[in-house]
This record gives sequence, C-alpha cells and structure tokens, in this order.
Amino acid sequence: MVLSTGLCFVSPAFAQLQRLYILDLKRNQLITLMPSEMTGNATGINNAGQVAWYAIKEYGHAFITGPDGVGRTDLKTLGGDSSATFGINDAGQVVGCSQTATGNLHAFITGPNGVGMTDLGTLGERASYATSINNAGQVAGYTVKEYGHAFITGPNGAGMTHLESLPDGLTTVAHDINDAGQVVGRGVRHAFITGRNGVGMKDLGTLGGDYSVAYGINEAGEVVGGSSTAAGYTHAFITGPNGVGMTDLGTLGGGYSIATDINDAGQVVGWSTMAAGDNHAFITGPNGVGMMDLNSLPWLPPGYVITGAISINDRGQVVVIADLPKPEAYMLIFAGLGLIGFLVWWQKSGSSA
Repeated sequence: MVLSTGLCFVSPAFAQLQRLYILDLKRNQLITLMPSEMTGNATGINNAGQVAWYAIKEYGHAFITGPDGVGRTDLKTLGGDSSATFGINDAGQVVGCSQTATGNLHAFITGPNGVGMTDLGTLGERASYATSINNAGQVAGYTVKEYGHAFITGPNGAGMTHLESLPDGLTTVAHDINDAGQVVGRGVRHAFITGRNGVGMKDLGTLGGDYSVAYGINEAGEVVGGSSTAAGYTHAFITGPNGVGMTDLGTLGGGYSIATDINDAGQVVGWSTMAAGDNHAFITGPNGVGMMDLNSLPWLPPGYVITGAISINDRGQVVVIADLPKPEAYMLIFAGLGLIGFLVWWQKSGSSA
C-alpha cells in the first residue's frame, strides 16, 4: 500500500518531518532510505532488503535500493517525465507505472535489480498500473478505461490477461500476488482472492460491515487488508490459508486499523489509531496473533514516532514511516532554508524556546 510522505508543518508552532526507514527487527537498526533533500513513497521490500520506492515533487522517478536499503538506482521512465514503483520480487524485478513519450500511463516491469524497463501495455485501455510481482515474474495490476479491471501476466511479464469480476460489479483492482499466482485485491465493495495463476475469483466477505479490501497475501494464501465492522469501524483483518475465514486483528486502542502486508511467517504489519486519535504502526506475531505497537521497541531513537508500516520481508525488515523528533526536523529545515530563511520562518511560526 502506498503511503504519502514529505515535509509538513503540523501546526504553525511546530516543525515535523516524515521520513522513510527500514526497521530491522533482527539487528535493532533504523536505516534511512533516502537523502534528506528528497521526499517519496516506498512500496515494497524483498528478502534481500532491496526497497522499491519513488520520489515525488521535482524528482518524480522510480528507484530501487541495494540490499538492506543501501544506495539507490534511478529506474528512469518509458519516455515520459515520471515513474512510480508498486512492487518488487526477490530478484529485484520492479513493477509500477510510468508516463510514456505521449503522456499516457503504462504498467512496466524491469529486469533483475531494476535493470531496464519494459512497457507491459494496456490491453487496449486508457492506462495500466502494475501493483505487484511474484518470484516467477508474474505481474498483477489493473487497467483503466471507464473502470478498473484487474490483470495478471505470465512469467517475466509476458502476456496480460484480465481477471474475472465479482458479482458486486465490474470494477476489480489487484493489489498483490504470491508465487502460486493467487491474486488479491478488491471489487466494488468486497475483497477478493483468485485461484492459482489468477483463475477464478472468490469473495472474501467482511467483518460484518459492507466493504473490505485485500492488500497482501503470503505463500500460504493468508490474506490481509481492512474491512468495515458491524459497528461501522474499519479494522485490519487476516484470513486463513487460501483466503478461508476472516479474523479481526483489532486496533491499538482507537477505532481504525489497516493491514498492509504479511510475510511467510504470517507476521502482519500496518497501522492503527490510538485512543488519542494519532496513528501508530503495528506488527503482529506469526499468523496475525497479537498486535504490537512498533513504537514500544526499547531500542528506537528517542523522539521518533513510527506512524505507518508499509511492507515486511521474511527477515523481519519492515519499511516504515516515522515522524522525526522536533530538534532534528528544525535542523533539516535550517539546512534547506539557510540562516535568514530559518529565522524568518521561526518568527512567522510563533515558535518559542
């Protein structure tokens, strides 16, 4: 799931900066993913710790990191100005969408380690988006004309075939695919899972409400996402293998939670509102058991608040969004504005020591 990050002022009196990190749960490390002068969105991490992400604003390109988030490589575009990533497999093949030379948005796939960019086409429709890729190089995503229509490809992005639709309407959007080719996503109102290689489509139901969406699937076919409850809240869920059953993962004390990814141990990540209404990232134990606030880790640097978890690999590395502590945010703003600009901003903000 794509999350938005960047420089923001929470109120006129306080500076706050959000940054992307890898939270390494095995080595107790918080690894910075991009230079301080860039803002962007991270969308996936593979088992080598390579992260697919894209810059926003003036950069506007898709990137891949090296193992454990080190370095960055610009994936360029399909001839247009911008590109964005949405998924990565263990070979470092990246998928996403890019502007073409004519300004249209087309799904793409790269070779291993992000080398090269191939246009996957649109099946004759207006635009296409590749959202995920498995270790065979099968790509899932969706095309857009009047409505979204989920697709799957063969190995290494060869061929593109539309999936079926749920009875609730024509719209389908694919969000993830496992190595068996099981695709998950959403229809008009309900989450779905397909069989192997995208064959068939099953409604996953809800947690008692009227809508659900699936964002992640592991090799056992356990699916995670979010669903409305009978009480009208949105809660994170996990299913059993092959999408059977749906279990409410609860929240961290607030009324809202969403699950964004799951690894092969069944550890689920996402974010939840707290009782006070602020957002905190969470992780569960195997098979979705127990929801823990990632901010409770005792080794985290003081002042950092992890507000969202985007993706997790089988090594326990989690891509997260964190709010920087106020002093560091001030220093980054100072570096960007210079002394005079910083003092002007400080006076206008009404900040006081």
